[in-house]
Amino acid sequence: AKELPAKDLSGTSDPYVRVTLLPDKKHKLETKIKRRTLHPKWHETFYFEGFPIQKLQSRVLHLHVFDYDRFSRDDSIGEVHIPLCQVDFSEKNNTFWKALRPLEKNKCGEILASLMYQPSTSELTLTVIKCRNLKAKDINGKSDPYVKVWLYFGEKRIEKKKSEVQFCTLNPEFHFSVMFDVPWERIRECQLNVTIMDHDKVGRNEAIGKIMLGKAGSGTSETKHWSDMITKPRQTVVQWHRLKPE
Repeated sequence: AKELPAKDLSGTSDPYVRVTLLPDKKHKLETKIKRRTLHPKWHETFYFEGFPIQKLQSRVLHLHVFDYDRFSRDDSIGEVHIPLCQVDFSEKNNTFWKALRPLEKNKCGEILASLMYQPSTSELTLTVIKCRNLKAKDINGKSDPYVKVWLYFGEKRIEKKKSEVQFCTLNPEFHFSVMFDVPWERIRECQLNVTIMDHDKVGRNEAIGKIMLGKAGSGTSETKHWSDMITKPRQTVVQWHRLKPE
């Protein structure tokens, strides 16, 4: 590696690399730690067994560079994802430089939603309008998002609704409306769990991020959105929210 950022007071770092072959996160391999350098040379070889060429097409090599710290948690220096479907394995010398990116841990994207409550008919309407900058869950750098909404009364799950899947996008437009019957006297114990899911044909559908709308929402913007809906009955209240990790 070269030109790594300095993480220590000495103006250097103690870097090592953690190697995983996604989607398998259990088997992690690590290089040795190189002390006090921003230009480490490892010359280490790692082997992953049992991978015929067609199986590699669906795997992503994940290289994560850390700064070792003896007294506290190791710092993330940066990471790189290499989809193996983009690598020509017939080449004898597959050597290339890749730019490290800062770790994107909690950036799940944002959601634009509207709420409206009709006290006379006890109708609670949620519309998920669109999302932007969703986290990529697929090898092609995209996701296949859909919306899943649960109505809760207190801790109890009452009713679930799902939208259609928007394929191959990180900025889906849903315009997905759901209506629930919530009497006025129960509006304060009601909550909506809104999750953006990634549809997967082969494996399990994965959550991209979620918000909880209600009196005790998943953040200040969610709680404010809910109280605005209650103080402005029969009016549509629209707001952006940051999606939270599962």
